[in-house]
Amino acid sequence: MKTAAAVCPRCAGTGWKTVSEGPDRQVARCDCQHQARADALLAAARIPKRYEHCDLFNFEFEGAQENLLPARMSACRFVEEYPVEKTGLMFVGGIGVGKTHLAVGLAKALIRDKGIRCLFYDYRELLKQIQNSYNPSEQTTELGLLRPVFDAEVLVLDELGAVKPTEWVWDTVSLILNTRYNDNRTTIITTNFADEPAAGVAGVEPMPRSSAFSAARKETLGDRIGERMRSRLHEMCRVVKMEGVDFRQNIRSASFREPGP
Repeated sequence: MKTAAAVCPRCAGTGWKTVSEGPDRQVARCDCQHQARADALLAAARIPKRYEHCDLFNFEFEGAQENLLPARMSACRFVEEYPVEKTGLMFVGGIGVGKTHLAVGLAKALIRDKGIRCLFYDYRELLKQIQNSYNPSEQTTELGLLRPVFDAEVLVLDELGAVKPTEWVWDTVSLILNTRYNDNRTTIITTNFADEPAAGVAGVEPMPRSSAFSAARKETLGDRIGERMRSRLHEMCRVVKMEGVDFRQNIRSASFREPGP
């Protein structure tokens, strides 16, 4: 039973509000119902506590971060155009430039403004959970874990490529991306790896075993997920490159800075 404090004054707890009086009286869903749905969708989106503060409106893009304005504009435009335009976004950039902030802010805006079901997964955590599902003592199955990932209207897959590539990793990434592609689902990607071909692909030098050369040639997204899946991502997402200083490094530096006189 609802208490007096819990009853919405607009709809008196019915969930419907009057929008026009008279013989042709019309009603519509009360704002409290939209808010309750948004709260439920946010709770189900699996956004980590570390990123709960992230929104599009508090993303920094001024001063030293002005190079990030186009990325923020791309995220805002995506929210405005969805679901008419369902092509996803792939945020590509170095560590700490705000890729995850924008991806989470985008998902939260879709949930609050449009009631879209979104799901957040860290790439490393997802692969680890799938591996754990093979343990007979676990209460879940691989399909049980992957079904929400397949079915989410908008999936945010954070840190793509962060796990060392193996045949199993490549097969799993292929399964996820191909299933969502075939079902016309929207996927938002973040990655620290440059969107460039794998070693050995036409015009790219093969990766030698020399540690000195390996340090000189940084691994690319093609190296980490395979060229076939990189090509598939180009069909699924628009690439948004982000260049800026490391937010987290700035915060750490500020915390250790000596106070002035």
